[in-house]
Amino acid sequence: MEQHGVEDCARDFVGGRRSIATRDEDKHSGPQWLRWSRRLQAIAQDGLTYTTDDYDRGRYEQLRELAAEIFAAHSTGTLEEASDLLALETGPATPKVDVRAAVFREGRILLVKEAGEGDWSLPGGWADIGEPLSEAASRETLEESGYRVRPVRLLAAYDRDRHGHPPIPYHVYKLVFLCEILDETPSSDVDTDGAQFFGEQELPELSVSRVIPAQIERFFEHHRNPTLPTDFD
Repeated sequence: MEQHGVEDCARDFVGGRRSIATRDEDKHSGPQWLRWSRRLQAIAQDGLTYTTDDYDRGRYEQLRELAAEIFAAHSTGTLEEASDLLALETGPATPKVDVRAAVFREGRILLVKEAGEGDWSLPGGWADIGEPLSEAASRETLEESGYRVRPVRLLAAYDRDRHGHPPIPYHVYKLVFLCEILDETPSSDVDTDGAQFFGEQELPELSVSRVIPAQIERFFEHHRNPTLPTDFD
């Protein structure tokens, strides 16, 4: 299913319904403070994963708390919220993988209305451990739109930081698959507030934390011209 819970908390904290400062913003990797805090969090997370020394553990916990203080200082979230968010991340620090599906029918693209938000996005979410990426795209599309689909081509492999999305605490890779519809009649059992096909000139308000207008425009280009190569950063 869509990344409710951890992603929603992250988006609320630094990129969505709460405000965020964007001083010293770099067009490729976000604000300087975000790069610093992510790096501190990664060092702390790796250290807490591998250390066997209690003294070192205490120092890594202090580093994680410092990263949380930076997050809290640049948003309207509290220090406690930031600390709780970072504490959820355990194991080796690696980028997260967000998988999306671009599904077309009669020249229109499938979008889903995010539950409780009112904005629209491509169906998708975090890939699960042990799950092939193409299967993640199919599963997410079924769960969020009710359509059974088959991935046929990888359209894009994006570094989220390089495409103008609101900043979040995590480094995320976004993979978008072109998918074909297998069943014309969708299931009504979905975990979004609706699914609908939209023309290129009639797009609704998008959930820009998940997908931006320029990306949708690019996917229409891919749909019109199947010979285009995969986009990647």
